[in-house]
Amino acid sequence: MPLNFNKYAQEGNVFMKDYIFEMDLEETPEKAGRILTAVLHALRDTIPMQESLQVLAQLPMFLKAVYVNGWSTKERKQTVKTLDEFISIVKGYSPVTSDNDFITDELTEHYIQTTFFILRKYVSDGEFDDIRSVLPKKLKALV
Repeated sequence: MPLNFNKYAQEGNVFMKDYIFEMDLEETPEKAGRILTAVLHALRDTIPMQESLQVLAQLPMFLKAVYVNGWSTKERKQTVKTLDEFISIVKGYSPVTSDNDFITDELTEHYIQTTFFILRKYVSDGEFDDIRSVLPKKLKALV
């Protein structure tokens, strides 16, 4: 079966168009890409490896590429006990533009929640239940 990279690119572009609209970032589409990357990387670096692999298995190819970009499976998982700690990890994945991308913690929380909402199109409810089971109480509500 030949790989059809044009199909992946087209699906990715459609996803990003919808994501940008849902995030209300039509004026700054590049910001949406940074936010998506930061949230996905924060998620993968806080959930156990097994859960991360199960999430990855359900993502379409264009999101798999974002999820694994720069991933080192040898690094220790970050322990997250509060929503503020998760927000800090998300912001840490956009260090140069963090002040511009994540102006307030409330806005960052909105971005996280909206990203997880959009990912529901691809990740099963059962997998989201598994993710919630390993997250702190205050973060569970966002997922």
